[in-house]
Amino acid sequence: MASESTLRFGAQTDEVTSLLRIVNMVRTGEASTRPEIGRVTGLGRGVITQRVDRAIEMGFLEDGEFGPSSGGRAPRTLRFRAEQARIVICAFGALHINVGIADLDGDVLDHAHSAWDIARGPADTLDHALGMIDELLARNPDKPVWAVAVGVPGPVDFETGRPVAPPIMPGWNGFEVRRRFEQRFDAPVWVDNDVNLLALGERARRHDENADLIYCKVGSGIGAGLLSQGRIHRGANGAAGDIGHVRVRDSDAQCRCGKIGCLEAVAGGWALVRDAEAAVAAGAAGTLARRHEQGDALTPEVIARAAEDGDALAITLVQQSARVVGEAIATMVNMFNPGLIVIGGAVAAAGELFLAEIRQRVYELSLPLATRDLSIVNSVDDVREPLRGGAELAREELFERTFPRWFADGRPTVDGVTSAA
Repeated sequence: MASESTLRFGAQTDEVTSLLRIVNMVRTGEASTRPEIGRVTGLGRGVITQRVDRAIEMGFLEDGEFGPSSGGRAPRTLRFRAEQARIVICAFGALHINVGIADLDGDVLDHAHSAWDIARGPADTLDHALGMIDELLARNPDKPVWAVAVGVPGPVDFETGRPVAPPIMPGWNGFEVRRRFEQRFDAPVWVDNDVNLLALGERARRHDENADLIYCKVGSGIGAGLLSQGRIHRGANGAAGDIGHVRVRDSDAQCRCGKIGCLEAVAGGWALVRDAEAAVAAGAAGTLARRHEQGDALTPEVIARAAEDGDALAITLVQQSARVVGEAIATMVNMFNPGLIVIGGAVAAAGELFLAEIRQRVYELSLPLATRDLSIVNSVDDVREPLRGGAELAREELFERTFPRWFADGRPTVDGVTSAA
């Protein structure tokens, strides 16, 4: 027979499980009144009252307005207290930093942007980012930070939060990104590839929790975030989606990673800048040439906008990039069979000119079944995209993965989340 202590532990476990489920049901909108909770869970009225009272006492839930009546007394609704804490998001790009704060529902409340070259190294970059975050928190005081999400433009070992040999991030290999934020906020920190944040942000924007989606970012570099049934597919070590370093047939271009013929070295933003400067030096005319002669720096954004404005050289470069990127995406379509591909990044700012070439190559080279229900669209080009995605990452980790480890403490801490369940 089971011992009394074993039975008591089992009862406590059942109580915890049902309490967590009720909080998450209210948080996600699956149920908003006590009767609805009863219908979904099958729990008795007394048990539900006990669990809800406990959740209110712990600060997770509170009573809201009265709901519609089904003939008897109108039930009082419940709401999740999303305003009780903040999520901090820091999204690093090759040449910029985006930071933001969100509530526990994932709504971005405030954000800031700064031009910044990530090649300046981790110490200066993190100091600058933390200073930006401090300014945001000073404008939005008196709420504790419960989680931090960080995106970086390179491969990341998700378990450790360390970048792994990122080609455009000298000095960052193996760096303890997570530790600086943990020390500053005493909150759990998750570090991921920047394109994964963009993919999660797209899921949130579309309110599609089961999306099969590829977000392909063509900026200074090239990468893809993969969503399978709404979940990020990172692979065994976090390298899934790093299409920027697949080999392009017949190319001998030297890549920043040290290899030859990578997609990024042929079609990435920095490759377009390289080719544009070479073409101007060889006598090409037009908008890009005039800007270069005036001392303006040629950037992926400048080339994309010039293509939109009809510059012949820029159009040629953008279309060449799109064709090669489209071939790489077609391979992913055949293997992954997404329902939606979202194209973002600085080069994709060329709009329909870039998108049309990608669509043509994908539909030419992919299987008919894989493209039967496929949509290929541009991103919304909003600087808050990675911030929304970072908030989604943090919420997913807090409430779907680690909630049982820390809920009894009333708030997550570094030790409470990283310790074994």
